[in-house]
Amino acid sequence: MMNKRSTVAISLLFLVGCSSTAPKLGVENGQLVQCSTKPNCVNSVATDEEHQIAPITLAVSALSAKNSILKALNKLPRVKIITSKNTYIRAEFTSKILGFVDDVEFYFPNSSPKETVIQVRSASRVGYSDFGANRDRIELIRDQLTNH
Repeated sequence: MMNKRSTVAISLLFLVGCSSTAPKLGVENGQLVQCSTKPNCVNSVATDEEHQIAPITLAVSALSAKNSILKALNKLPRVKIITSKNTYIRAEFTSKILGFVDDVEFYFPNSSPKETVIQVRSASRVGYSDFGANRDRIELIRDQLTNH
């Protein structure tokens, strides 16, 4: 049986997870915003091993790449597309149990008609570690895009 202190702690944790607002996101100086020092974020422009993840490269135009990403995102559970512009997509993923939100971004800075390199960023809003969930999510999306 839980005591009063445990109940309050779990309630606060739940409220923080559900009510957190998006941190500063988007594109700065031609790239996605860097990760914080916490290990709950991956970013294709990061230079440190803990946060670095490869960009997604597709042998299609930027418009085709964008449409493929939107299609892949819409196949995943508990996702909400927040922004979809010509060269940028932002989505929110909500965890099943406590309702924590992770922000996922895709940026298409340079492309040719035959190839698009997509910067990616996925980060938890709260907590310290994500136990690899953000890295796994990007790799799942990469697999959906490259093995369709």
